[in-house]
Amino acid sequence: MRLQPLGDQAWQASLADESAAAALAAAVRDGGPDWLVDVVQAYQSVAVFFDADRTNQAAVERWLRERAVSASHAAPPTGRLHVIPCCYEMQRDLGRVAEQTGRTAEEVIRLHTSREYTVYAIGFCPGFPYLGYLPPELSGVPRLPAPRLRVEAGSVGLTGRQTGIYTEARPGGWNLIGRTPLALVDVADGYFPLRTADRVRFERIDEEEYRRLQGERLPEGVTLGAS
Repeated sequence: MRLQPLGDQAWQASLADESAAAALAAAVRDGGPDWLVDVVQAYQSVAVFFDADRTNQAAVERWLRERAVSASHAAPPTGRLHVIPCCYEMQRDLGRVAEQTGRTAEEVIRLHTSREYTVYAIGFCPGFPYLGYLPPELSGVPRLPAPRLRVEAGSVGLTGRQTGIYTEARPGGWNLIGRTPLALVDVADGYFPLRTADRVRFERIDEEEYRRLQGERLPEGVTLGAS
């Protein structure tokens, strides 16, 4: 683990891989020191923000190194499993993805729904989940040559090795292959159901089902391994 300060009230830990980062983030949250303000995981890094009125940078560094040792012996968290419906008829770039990957549109859909994805980071806009990793057959598709000025909320896109969901209407340059009818964020209500280490599986629906579910919130996920 490599630690570097982020200003005077945070440390960033760089880990060997995503599993190690998830384990450290969970260990920090579980430790729950009174100076802890926030923990932000993003792929192989973890940022830990602290209250400088309750502690100091050196003390937090020592504590983090101790937690990293215990986290290295722990299994990474499995998070919750969310099944997210996706209407692949409501797409804008499925043909482009099919052409780029040498697959048919049906094969792209089948491959996209064949995998359980991990939420490795959240950002760009409130609640936007960066999900990895795509099947090799779908990996490597570049972003659009120029971003669209508006991408509708619920749009499901992919680029590189990642797929993701636009939780709010925003400009964006990912390839749009479908749309979910579910609401995945409500800033005013503090509703952010997806968290790092959670898992996501896409389930194909048609437009009729999309209309029926439109605006509903994502149901509570299932904790993997729970009885």
